[in-house]
Amino acid sequence: MIPMRALISVSDKTGIVEFAKALHQLGIELISTGGTAQLLSAQGLPVLEVAELTGFPEMLDGRVKTLHPLVHAGLLARREVPSHMQALKDHGISTIDFLVVNLYPFEATVANPDCSLEDAIENIDIGGPAMVRSAAKNWKHIVVITDASQYAMVLDELAQQQGVSELTRFQLAVSAFNRISNYDGAISDYLSSLDLTSDKRSVFPGQANGRFVKLQDLRYGENPHQLAAFYRDAHPAPGSLVTAKQLQGKELSFNNIADADAAWECVKSFDTPACVIVKHANPCGVAVAEDALAAYNKAYQTDPTSAFGGIIAFNCPVDILAAKALGQQFMEVLIAPSFTGEALVFLQTKANVRVLQIALPPGGADAWSQGRNLIDVKRIGSGLLMQTADNHQLRLEDMQVVTQRQPTPAQLQDLLFAWKVAKFVKSNAIVFAGLGMTLGVGAGQMSRLDSARMAGIKAGHAQLSLKDAVVASDAFFPFRDGLDVVVDEGACCVIQPGGSMRDAEVIAAADERGVAMVFTGVRHFRH
Repeated sequence: MIPMRALISVSDKTGIVEFAKALHQLGIELISTGGTAQLLSAQGLPVLEVAELTGFPEMLDGRVKTLHPLVHAGLLARREVPSHMQALKDHGISTIDFLVVNLYPFEATVANPDCSLEDAIENIDIGGPAMVRSAAKNWKHIVVITDASQYAMVLDELAQQQGVSELTRFQLAVSAFNRISNYDGAISDYLSSLDLTSDKRSVFPGQANGRFVKLQDLRYGENPHQLAAFYRDAHPAPGSLVTAKQLQGKELSFNNIADADAAWECVKSFDTPACVIVKHANPCGVAVAEDALAAYNKAYQTDPTSAFGGIIAFNCPVDILAAKALGQQFMEVLIAPSFTGEALVFLQTKANVRVLQIALPPGGADAWSQGRNLIDVKRIGSGLLMQTADNHQLRLEDMQVVTQRQPTPAQLQDLLFAWKVAKFVKSNAIVFAGLGMTLGVGAGQMSRLDSARMAGIKAGHAQLSLKDAVVASDAFFPFRDGLDVVVDEGACCVIQPGGSMRDAEVIAAADERGVAMVFTGVRHFRH
């Protein structure tokens, strides 16, 4: 019986010695290249170097070593085709049954902001992708392994059934082609982002190669007649929704996921215990307090009607007291970084609630933008709109008081709070707030004036007083009428970007009405 052979050539050598030893113990002959061959040989493993196999030395600083018919014919020959096997016999070529390859670390190289074009080019793998494609094309006969995480699965099957199943070989081949696609996409992204005349790199490459991994098919999309699926970035940011662990509840829907993302992105921007309630992608109640229960009670007060069937997110642990309060209302999804054991036991009595656990990004709210997308994308007919994500964080020192009246320190904190919330409300956005909670939210109206009126109506429905409230507007007031509406409702302080041709008129109106106004210089449209 002809022994099986494995060709091993890896850049990332994590676990390769142990894997190669296991293959050797199974009677599989080892072929390898360069540094990998030296490593395995130093561990006492019998290794045939590719140069010995081909009778041709590595050359051009290792650029050419596996690009040879004795390698690729051994990978591509179809065992069930007599003419293929006869050709191998005629030319003295043996088949290769396992290919273990991971590629030069191109993505890690270009992730370094100081990476030079020369370094990037030298980390473009040629022979590795060629072998991977050959082996993956011939998946019915070859096991192609492109990641160390696959070693254990392959060894388990070899031990249990003396071979690797056709299903596993196909899955490994798909992973291999996906790896090559991602690798080529990264090269395209990098090279097409360069401007050699200025030696600068554009945020937006000449060709955008989105790379996403499907997490699950969904029951339907935004509406039941639409198909849908849920994908994550190939390299997701820590603390993002796609890293969530679902602890209980039925499968998430398309709308659940969209709203959960809106709630989670908002709540993790606060550095004190916070609760955010979202309905139809808009925060309908937001509050900060000393713990989850107090934050929830305040957030719920803003708009109890809209909170029904909403998505609720916390940036702090949920304990039994908070869980019992939450259990008194109908909610679709509950999100938090952690839950106490008692809380989880109680929540199991609410079987329809989808409970998600998501670790906060390292560094907490101070590193909030690190757990967010760097680029946002909006699909349009046959195209994409791409922009850098709105990760701007306002600081107290950035706020410019433009009125005669000055906000108090407490009012400045409420203004900052309202501004954070407004950033997550659909434009046109108006947010009334006070004492660390939203009091009225006006979202998505065609005019800022209507959003201001809507926020007042919402506060009235919740029986919340807007006297001495602060107000945040995501964009400037184009006329004084919007300002007059919020002041008539009781606002004493306003925060807005400024930048209107009528800023002087609006500032004069604020002075006339005796309210303080702060400009941020930054707009937060959210369409």
